[in-house]
Amino acid sequence: GETAIHIFLDLENSIKSDSSKTPVPGGAVHPLTRYTMNYLKYSCEYKDTLEQVFKSHSKMEQEEDDEPPAKSGDSAFASQLMRIMELLDGNLEAKSKQYKDIPLSCIFMMNNGRYIVQKIKGSAEIHEVMGDTWCRRRSSELRNYHKNYQRETWGKLLGFLGHEGLMHNGKIVKPNLKERFKSFNATFDEIHKTQTTWVVNDEQLQSELRVSITAVMIPAYRAFMARFGQYLDPGRQTEKYVKYQPEDIEDLIDQLFDGNTSSASAATAKRRT
Repeated sequence: GETAIHIFLDLENSIKSDSSKTPVPGGAVHPLTRYTMNYLKYSCEYKDTLEQVFKSHSKMEQEEDDEPPAKSGDSAFASQLMRIMELLDGNLEAKSKQYKDIPLSCIFMMNNGRYIVQKIKGSAEIHEVMGDTWCRRRSSELRNYHKNYQRETWGKLLGFLGHEGLMHNGKIVKPNLKERFKSFNATFDEIHKTQTTWVVNDEQLQSELRVSITAVMIPAYRAFMARFGQYLDPGRQTEKYVKYQPEDIEDLIDQLFDGNTSSASAATAKRRT
């Protein structure tokens, strides 16, 4: 019994003391998250035994501290599990701040959050202890990280596709239009170059991210091209400023989050001709 208590205390301490200052490359799932969740999954197989151990342990502690006894409905094992999860949450939150790039810290939290939720849903024992409400709350947190990521990364790019400053007295201001295309291309290239090296291992999450980016970017880019593309002279001007067709953008979005350090240089080569 004492051994079980000590193992859990060791787990708590290893979470508390894991203060590595090096962010996981690409915002991937942190080894601590894997270790903790696998440990909890394993410990849940001995839930009933551990429940007895923790009950008698907390009873002894209460007697020593003259605390009122815990309500009989409370599961000592469940509260131990919750405590571990809270510690892990706090640790991950701190680790996410090691990323200088806000969108990448969102990806890190989404990766780890999704991993935790999948582990819990995949284990009837942990799921029973944590409950549906906890899972729902966690999923809604993940949606918030997704929104923040989207706003921080793609909001800026969408700004280049607005109409402001491109018309004057009903006429197109060509230098502004050229500048706008140049800014869009440069910003998109930078995002693509950076975010193809980011990692999203969960296929469903990777797909959700790509689909939501495509849904925001492609209609806006198509509309901008349809409205303003015609004002550039066909031939050299178009080639110089219209670097991408909507289909190219779509293809390149599908390369994001692959953790692929070589795809960035290959991107231009893969453009449709």
